[in-house]
Amino acid sequence: MLLAKSNTSHIKKMVFQPMENKPPLSIPHLIKSLNLRPKKGLGQNFLIDENISQAIVHAANVNEDDRVLEIGPGLGSLTVLLLAQSKKLWAIEQDERMLSILQERCRDIGRLEIEKKDALKFDYSKLALEIGGPLRIVANLPYNISTPLLFVLLEHRAAIKDMTLMFQKEVAQRIAAQPGSKAYGTLSVQCAMWTTVNKVIDVPPQSFMPKPKVDSMVISLTIKDKPSAKLDDPIFFTKVVRAAFGQRRKTLNNALKPLNPSPKDWLVKAGIDPKRRGETLSVTEFANLANCREL
Repeated sequence: MLLAKSNTSHIKKMVFQPMENKPPLSIPHLIKSLNLRPKKGLGQNFLIDENISQAIVHAANVNEDDRVLEIGPGLGSLTVLLLAQSKKLWAIEQDERMLSILQERCRDIGRLEIEKKDALKFDYSKLALEIGGPLRIVANLPYNISTPLLFVLLEHRAAIKDMTLMFQKEVAQRIAAQPGSKAYGTLSVQCAMWTTVNKVIDVPPQSFMPKPKVDSMVISLTIKDKPSAKLDDPIFFTKVVRAAFGQRRKTLNNALKPLNPSPKDWLVKAGIDPKRRGETLSVTEFANLANCREL
């Protein structure tokens, strides 16, 4: 079921129609010729490696029947390739400088419908409802918003089919982390509950302009038809997971006190040793714990 609609009538929309063929401009050429400076506040690192761009779009495997949304297309390194396959593409971009550049690059490839909007505040469910189907999302995500944005996307999971996303490598490893590892945390549990995660490709710093100080990784997340474990209350499940990892070194008996003044009995009822820590629990154990609360 899609989330409730929100009023986004004020959003600036631009629809670009295909025109006569012109050779595409390379990203480095655009940056140099237009004297573009990335905005640090938007976490901009432009993808300039065409081989990486092609690998991402190949992994996304979109076609003309899909409802494809690109988040933060920037200068269009993925956009032109996605349009070549899908023929129509929705996109949200916060940097107004990019809009006319995207218009020029995409006018002869396909139909691009773009909204100037903050990805963290965008109503993905409303868009899916308007265009008549679940979204397939592709993005080179800004590092500074990638984690909170993924949580937003998971909240809109009923409106999404799958996501092919680029993250800082450390974040991607947290997403795919297993119980007992240092990287395992709230993000790992939520992604394991709602998605199937697969690695696509590692991306070195030299694939960007400017070069980031970290490595990147592209992963695909396919929304599951049903959660990995039975859940009575997904919202409370999220509260339990966040509390368990709120202070990682605390035992569950202490970490869960904000949710239950006597967590020991609750944990025992769920078949979990109160002395264990959140990082040792599997997704199924977290679900059982959330389901065993006193209503």
